[in-house]
Amino acid sequence: QVQLVESGGGQVQAGGSLRLSCAASGSITSINYMGWYRQAPGKQRELVALITIGGSTNYADSVKGRFTISRDNAKKTVYLQMNNLKPEDTAVYYCRAEGVAGYRLFEVWGQGTLVTVSS
Repeated sequence: QVQLVESGGGQVQAGGSLRLSCAASGSITSINYMGWYRQAPGKQRELVALITIGGSTNYADSVKGRFTISRDNAKKTVYLQMNNLKPEDTAVYYCRAEGVAGYRLFEVWGQGTLVTVSS
């Protein structure tokens, strides 16, 4: 069974930085996509950034130029460096991964980590 464990959330003042990490474990053959999503109170979950196994990235317009997603394939870990944080970035951040485990495709979510940005 594939699992994701996130870390790095917390509280920071506007303009500050945080780095989120998400490590995958289990009998994983390959991870094709890893990404970060977030859900603010009263809002739908939205894509923040994703990265493919080849390193291609995609960002939400609201975070371009401020957030950077990266991955360490050997460690099966994805990172989200968040700079110049704004109060509107406050949300629970979830990691998601898609890939292959054995002969089966998988899609799995992490438990979420809270990021709070105060003004």
